[in-house]
Amino acid sequence: MKNSARNQKQELQLHALGARFRVSNGCKPLALIAFLAVIVAIGGLSGCVGNGYLGTKTGTGKAGVLSGSVATVAFGNVGVNKTATQSVTITNTGTATVNLGQSSVTGTGFTIASGSLAGSVGVGQSVTVQIQFAPLTAAAASGSFTMVSDASNSPFSVALSGTGTQPGLASSPAAVSFGNVGVKSSGSATVTLSNTGSANVTIAQASVSGTGFTIGGLTAGQVIQPGQSMNFTAQFSPTSAGNASGSISVSSNAPNSPMTIAVTGTGAQPGLGSSPATISFGNVPVGTNGTASVSLSNTGTANVTISQARATGTGFSITGLAAGLTIQPGQNASFTAQFSPTSTGNASGSISVSSNAPNSPMTISVTGTGTQPGLGSSPSAVNFGGIVVGNNGSATVNLSNTGTASVTISQASVTGTGFTISGLAAGLTIQPGQNAKFTAQFSPASSGNASGSISVSSNAPNSPMTIALTGKGTQAQIGAVPSSAPFGNVSVGNSNSQTITLTNSGTANLVISQGSASGSGFTITGLNTPLTIPPGTNATFNAVFTPSAAGKVTGSVSLASDAPNSPLLIPLSGTGIASSLLLTFNVPSLSFGSVNVGSNSDLPATLTNTGNSNVTISGSNTAGAGFTVSGVSSGETLTPNQSIQVTVQFAPTTAGSVNGKLNVLSNATDSPTQVSLSGTGAQQVPETVGLAWTASTSTVIGYNVYRGTVTGGPYTSKLTSSPVASTQFTDTGVQSGQTYYYVVTSVDSSNVESVYSGQASAVVH
Repeated sequence: MKNSARNQKQELQLHALGARFRVSNGCKPLALIAFLAVIVAIGGLSGCVGNGYLGTKTGTGKAGVLSGSVATVAFGNVGVNKTATQSVTITNTGTATVNLGQSSVTGTGFTIASGSLAGSVGVGQSVTVQIQFAPLTAAAASGSFTMVSDASNSPFSVALSGTGTQPGLASSPAAVSFGNVGVKSSGSATVTLSNTGSANVTIAQASVSGTGFTIGGLTAGQVIQPGQSMNFTAQFSPTSAGNASGSISVSSNAPNSPMTIAVTGTGAQPGLGSSPATISFGNVPVGTNGTASVSLSNTGTANVTISQARATGTGFSITGLAAGLTIQPGQNASFTAQFSPTSTGNASGSISVSSNAPNSPMTISVTGTGTQPGLGSSPSAVNFGGIVVGNNGSATVNLSNTGTASVTISQASVTGTGFTISGLAAGLTIQPGQNAKFTAQFSPASSGNASGSISVSSNAPNSPMTIALTGKGTQAQIGAVPSSAPFGNVSVGNSNSQTITLTNSGTANLVISQGSASGSGFTITGLNTPLTIPPGTNATFNAVFTPSAAGKVTGSVSLASDAPNSPLLIPLSGTGIASSLLLTFNVPSLSFGSVNVGSNSDLPATLTNTGNSNVTISGSNTAGAGFTVSGVSSGETLTPNQSIQVTVQFAPTTAGSVNGKLNVLSNATDSPTQVSLSGTGAQQVPETVGLAWTASTSTVIGYNVYRGTVTGGPYTSKLTSSPVASTQFTDTGVQSGQTYYYVVTSVDSSNVESVYSGQASAVVH
C-alpha cells in the first residue's frame, strides 16, 4: 500500500508536468504518451527535440556526460564543388545513459552526412557522426556541430573550419603570332601557363588546331601549383605560302577549362634561280683549270638557306658555296664553278644546289672538253747491263708525243752515279705524233750495281716523266795462288817448277796482256798472252827455277792486265846448291831364312834419292840362285827425296844356303846401289798327325774327325768323308810350323751324330 501510494503520487506529478509542458510548448498528447516511460525513469524534463522533448535532468541521481573525439574538425583546403568528410565520435563518459535529442550544424558549406542522431547512448558507449564540407566559393568558412541531449553538458558542440580553394589558369601571351615563317622551316614561341588560383592546376589534355601548328613540352598530368608557372613551346612549320591560323586548347581542372590560345602565322616561300642556267667551259687543257662564275638569286619572299651544294661529273667542282649560306629575298650570292679535266675528251656533269626553295635541288648542267698533250718514252726503262769500269755504255731514248697538243720540255735531269744524258734541252717542242731522241750514258767509276733515273718535266699530264736507269759496273780482279813462290834449295843445273794459279774474283773478264819473270835462273812457262780469264774462273802457269850457280837468288813474276792492281807481282826466291846424285836403300841386306824348295818368299826394300839432284835409273839385276827383283824400271827418274818400293823374291830350286846381291844401276855417284841377299832352300818332308780315342760305350757304326786352327773351334775341316769304324786316324794334310785342334764325334745306325769329344791339339814341327 505504501509503494502504491508513492507511485500514485509520482504519476500525479507527471500529469502535472505534462500539463505544464502542453500549455507552454503546445506538444501533442500523443507525444507525451510516447515519453512516459522515460519520464518515469529520469524524473521531470523540459524542452522539445524533434518529435519528442527533453529537458534538463533534475534530482540527485546518476548523470550522463558527452565527450567528443575532437574539439574542432579542421577540413583544411577543399576545392570548390568538391566534398570532404570527417568523422566525429561522441562518447558517453558519464554514469547514466544519455538520451539524444536534436543535432544541428552551422556554417556555410557544412552538413551532417550521416550518423546516430537519436536514441540513447549507454555509459561508455559512442556514436559517430559524419560531417561534410562542400565549399561553393574560394573562401575560408567556419561553423559548429551541436547535439542536444539529457547529458549534464548538453548541448554538446564541436567547432568546424575549412577553406574553399579553386585553381586558376592563365597564359602569357594570350595569343601567339608567328609572323612570317619560311615554308619548310619552323618558327617557335614560348608560352607560359600560370596558376592564378589557390589550388593545383592539373593539365588534363592539350591539343592544337590549324595547319602547320604544333606544341611541345605540354602533356596530360602536368601539375602547376598555386603561384607557379610552366613553359611549353608552340611551333609553326608552314607547308605552303599564305596566312594560317589555329588555336591551342588546354583542358584542366581550372574553371576556364578548356582555355584557348589563338595562334597565327604567315608561310613565306623562298625562290632560287641561277645565272647562267647552264655552263659550258669549252676546251680546257688537261692539268689546267677552267672557271665560271655563277650567281644565285632569291626570287621569293622568304630567306633561301643553302643546305648542300655539290658537283658531279669527272673534273667538275665548285668553290665559294657552303652549306648554311642564306640569301635574303631579292638578293644574290655568287660562287665559282671549275672544270679540271684529267683526260682528253668531252665531259658533262651538273651542279646540284639543295635549299629550302621549292625547286630544291636546283640543277645546273655543266659541260667541257679536256685537251692534253701526251709524252711517252721508248724504252720506258734503260738497262745498260754490265759495263767495265772506265768504259762507257750508251742507249738511245725516243720521246714521242701521243697527245693532241704540243709537248714542251721544260727540264730534263738525271740522277744516279755514272749516269748522264745528252741531246735533250729545255724548250724542246714535240708536235703531236712526232718524236725526239736523246742519248743516255753509263760510265761506272766502280764495280757494283747502279741505279738512277731520267726526269723529264713538260706540260704533259705525266710530268715529270721518269725513265728508270740501271747498270752494273764490272771490273776484273786478279789474284795468284800461291802469292809467292819460294823454291828452296835447287841443285845447280837442275830445275824446280811451281804451279801458280791465277784467279779472277771480279765481275768482268780479266785480260792478261803480258807476263815476265825477273831474277837469275827464274823463268815462266804455260802463260800465253793475251790470256782472258772469265769471272770466277782461273788459269795456271809454271814458275821455274834453274840455278846456274850456287847461292841465294830472288826475283818476281810480273803480270800486266786490265785489273786495277796491274801489274801483279809474284815474289820468287830460291837457293842454288852444288848437285849430289845419291841413291840409298833403307836396309843393307835382306835375309829370307828357310824357304821350301818349290815355293817362294818376297821381301821389300825402299830406294830413295838422298841427293839434291834428279837420279835416272838405267837398270837393275840380282846375283845368286833363286833371287829376282821387281818394282824398278830402266829410265825411271827419282827427284830428290823421292822413294820407290823394290821387291826381291827368293824361289829356291834346290836345298841349301844361297847368298846374292841386288844391284840398281843409275847416274848416281854411288852406282851401283846394292843390298846383300841370303836364304836357304829347304827340302819339304810330308807331316802327319796320329789320333786315337776311346771307343764309345754306345752302339755306333763309326766316328767322324774334325780339325780347326783355333782352340775351342770353330772346327772348319771335316777329315772323314764317312764314319770310320776304327778308334784311330792319321791326318796327312798338315804343315810344319802350324798348331792344329781336333775333336771326334760318334755316329749311330740312324746316322745320328753325337756332340764333340774333348779337344786334342798337335804342334807340327
